[in-house]
Amino acid sequence: MATWKGKSRGTLLGFRIYVQIIKKTGLYSAYFVLLFVAAYFILFSFTSTKSTYYLFRKRLGYSPLSSALNVYWSYFTFGRIQLDRVAITSGLKHKFSFEFDGIEHIENLLEQKKGGILLTAHIGNFNLAKHFFEEKHSEAVVNLVITDFEHRQIKDYLESVTGRSEVRTIVLKEDLSHIFKMKEALSRNELLVFAADRYLKHSKTYKAEFLGEMVKFPQGPFKLAARNKIPVLFVHLMREKNFHYHFYARPYVPKEFKASEILKAYLDDLEKMVKKYPHQWYNYYDYWNDFS
Repeated sequence: MATWKGKSRGTLLGFRIYVQIIKKTGLYSAYFVLLFVAAYFILFSFTSTKSTYYLFRKRLGYSPLSSALNVYWSYFTFGRIQLDRVAITSGLKHKFSFEFDGIEHIENLLEQKKGGILLTAHIGNFNLAKHFFEEKHSEAVVNLVITDFEHRQIKDYLESVTGRSEVRTIVLKEDLSHIFKMKEALSRNELLVFAADRYLKHSKTYKAEFLGEMVKFPQGPFKLAARNKIPVLFVHLMREKNFHYHFYARPYVPKEFKASEILKAYLDDLEKMVKKYPHQWYNYYDYWNDFS
């Protein structure tokens, strides 16, 4: 798997333009502009286009023509989800509906008073999860564990437009200070959220099969849960038709509380999500070393 550099796609200028379009002409106008932006990425972002084509063609078994068309739709969906994030947090939340599937699992986790680990991926729109916790679990404190490279400028700009999120962040640091912050959060019965489908260079990894091919995954989240017997949920927030978002929460039910077993259960869950929502999994690089 080609090493992820720790940055997500998107530019500050792009976000500024979309915010202004939404404010001046509305969400549908922004979607319309996105039709052309998605076409631009097809032509001028060769590596991510090729990687996404391989996802549909080699991993999901689509035909060559269908794979090509779905690359475009993947770009469009990614952009639309970013626009939804701006719109929902800028006063247009009433245009969207939310479905909470598995709410009882979060309630059960909080009642155990051990903290909890929520394993998600670079899929769907988990940035909107704060609305779930604000409405359904206002007492829950959520810490999103992120890299130090995840576009600080864009995050700061979005917060200036939409307001600061109730979801806290713990930044992964070379001096390992994040480990102490995570342990402190868990001791306060707080939740840690990891997007566990990518690893950074020099990270310790496991190798496991995902969509028919071996891939490396970070050891950290799985070892942390296994060593300390911390309750684990697999969570995703997915966009569906008619401005509808579906929040999934599924518990890890241990046979043996081993890191390898948690990883296997996580990948089983993630594979189902990718197959159900193939346009909402956003790893725009050579994930399986298909052409490197």
